[in-house]
Amino acid sequence: MSVNYGSKRVVTGAHYGLRDWLAQRITGLLMALFTVALLAQVLMIKGPIGYEQWAGIFSHQWMKFITVGTLVALAYHAWVGMREILMDYVQPVGLRLVLQIFVLVWLVGCLGWGLQVLWRL
Repeated sequence: MSVNYGSKRVVTGAHYGLRDWLAQRITGLLMALFTVALLAQVLMIKGPIGYEQWAGIFSHQWMKFITVGTLVALAYHAWVGMREILMDYVQPVGLRLVLQIFVLVWLVGCLGWGLQVLWRL
């Protein structure tokens, strides 16, 4: 006689759980570290902060590099969060797909705009 403990659970869906959870934590950590680095730069400035001081902060290659990394992390962080919200709360598949495409295009556009501002293309 065979004993079957528990139920046979059928798992469906995209199986993003752990990867998305980890991506949210890592991108959040990168954004927090960038904030600390930026605050350290701002606190070292003496006197009033104007355009020249802000441009000076972002003129260094290492600052541009971590800013680009942070912009990419922010876009991915927002994408994972918005995709999860849309998957949870928008039931019609067609509408969800349209909204996901809109969010993706919007985030890519914001990332491109951020890079343009950073490098003044």
